[in-house]
Amino acid sequence: MDGTHDRILRTNAHRPAFSLIELLVVVAVISVLVSILIPTLRKARQAASRVGCAHNLRQIHLGMGMYLHDHDWTYPCATDPVSEDPVYWLWMGRGWRRWVKPYLGASVDGNNPSVLLCPEDRADPALFESTSYAYSMTFYHSPQQIDAMNDKADTYSDPRPSIPQRADAVASPAAKILIGEWASSHIPVETEQGWWNWQGARNFLFADGHVVFLKAEQILPARDGLPDANLTIHGIKGRDIAQ
Repeated sequence: MDGTHDRILRTNAHRPAFSLIELLVVVAVISVLVSILIPTLRKARQAASRVGCAHNLRQIHLGMGMYLHDHDWTYPCATDPVSEDPVYWLWMGRGWRRWVKPYLGASVDGNNPSVLLCPEDRADPALFESTSYAYSMTFYHSPQQIDAMNDKADTYSDPRPSIPQRADAVASPAAKILIGEWASSHIPVETEQGWWNWQGARNFLFADGHVVFLKAEQILPARDGLPDANLTIHGIKGRDIAQ
C-alpha cells in the first residue's frame, strides 16, 4: 500500500503544470472566440425574430382572407377615426384589430396580442396596445382620394369618406403592401417615425399573401414623398415596390 502511494506521489510530482503564459494564451483564445460568437448569436437571434414576425403576418393574411370571404371580398372599411377617446384611425394596429381578431382564433387585446405583436417590438406595450402592424388606408379609400392627399398629416387629420375596396381591384397584388410593421424593430433607427422614415427595415405583407423584409429605401416614394404604404400613388391600383 505504501509503495503504491509513493508511486502516485512521484507521478504527480512529475506531471507538467500550466505555466502563467500558457494560461494567459488560453484566456486570450477564449476571449477571441467569445468576441466572434456573440455577434453571430446576436444575428441568429435577430434572424429568428424576423422569421417570427413574418409568421405573424402570414397568420394575419389567413385571417384577412377569411374576413374577405365573409364580406363579399371587400377589405375592412369604416369611417375614420374609428374611436374618439382615444382617437384611433383604421390603418393603425389599434384600429383595424377589431375587424380581423374574430378570425385569429383567440381573444385578442392589449394583454393577449396574439399575432398582432412583433416579438422584437421595443415600443412600450401601452403606447400602441401591443400592436405592431399597420394596415394601408389605400384599401378603404379610392385611388382618386389617395391621389388627392399630399402629406402624411392627411392620414390622421381631415378624414375623407371611407370607400370600400374589393380584392379584385388590386392591380398589382405582388407589389402592393396590405399590412406591415410600423416600426423598424429588427434594424433600430435613431428616431422612430414608422412609415414616415427613409431609415430602417420592416416586414411587409403584400396583397397576394407573400411577406418580404424590406429596407425603407426599397419602397417607392408615395404621395407624401415617403415610403408610406398609406399614400401609395394611385392607391390600391398602384405599387409600393418596383417589379
